[in-house]
Amino acid sequence: MDNFLEISHVSKRFVNHVALDDVSMDIPRGKVFGLLGPNGAGKTTLIRIINHITMADAGQVMFDGHPLCGHDVYDIGYLPEERGLYKKMKVGEQAVYLARLKGLSAAEAKKRLKEWFEKFNIGDWWDRKVEELSKGMQQKVQFIITVLHRPQLMILDEPFSGFDPNNADLLKREIMELRNQGHTILFSTHNMASVEEICDNIALIDHSRVVLQGDVDDVKNRYKDNTYHLVIPAESELHDVEILSQEQKRSRKYLIIQKPSEETNSQFIERLSQQTEIAGFTERMPSMDEIFLRVVRNGEIK
Repeated sequence: MDNFLEISHVSKRFVNHVALDDVSMDIPRGKVFGLLGPNGAGKTTLIRIINHITMADAGQVMFDGHPLCGHDVYDIGYLPEERGLYKKMKVGEQAVYLARLKGLSAAEAKKRLKEWFEKFNIGDWWDRKVEELSKGMQQKVQFIITVLHRPQLMILDEPFSGFDPNNADLLKREIMELRNQGHTILFSTHNMASVEEICDNIALIDHSRVVLQGDVDDVKNRYKDNTYHLVIPAESELHDVEILSQEQKRSRKYLIIQKPSEETNSQFIERLSQQTEIAGFTERMPSMDEIFLRVVRNGEIK
């Protein structure tokens, strides 16, 4: 697979704290890569190294086929978790200023901004001061500024913070469109539902080390545990079947059941069908939230 970023054995220490300990990961080109982990795990330190804000003590970051250097920041768009807009400046004036810092001319910046403001339905905000906008409105502006210069790498740290569901959905669609255009997106979040919706690959950092990484579907397959969703008539009763949960809706029971590891699916279904009519039978895949907790809380590494 063609990787846009290759992070090899990166370590970083601050006085009495190890922030990153021999961290390695490959971030594929043109994909959404989820950088996950609890608070204090080392995610922000790694993002700061990629942005050339701080330097690694050891290891190497390869950026688009060459060692990461200072000039690469012009090909990175960074949306930090802690927003940094100037509260007293007008939105349009500030957006043009920040776009010019990334190499755009004033004319090109205004042209692209008008297009994005129209897309996000915020054209009338151009002459308003940032302090007049809600947190969600400011977030829209900062996202536009992050992607305006069309960088190859976009780093989005908690991009949905402050958004209502409608605007969060709008932003998800834009992120997916940017990915489809070939941009590589590094996406850091605590929202595991968003990870399942938009991420192609993930890496999970815990206590300064990478403890889990891979394709999202592959990771979920690693953590599946022989549990199944079963739908049967409400009056049915099962015997010799481990039922983990159940609820009844109208004429149906909806159950999560455990399949014995020694039985094949065919054998299991045959045994169930001898007891009841089966209206639905599907394998239950663990959510990313469940996997996150199993790894971070229980140390369950697969």
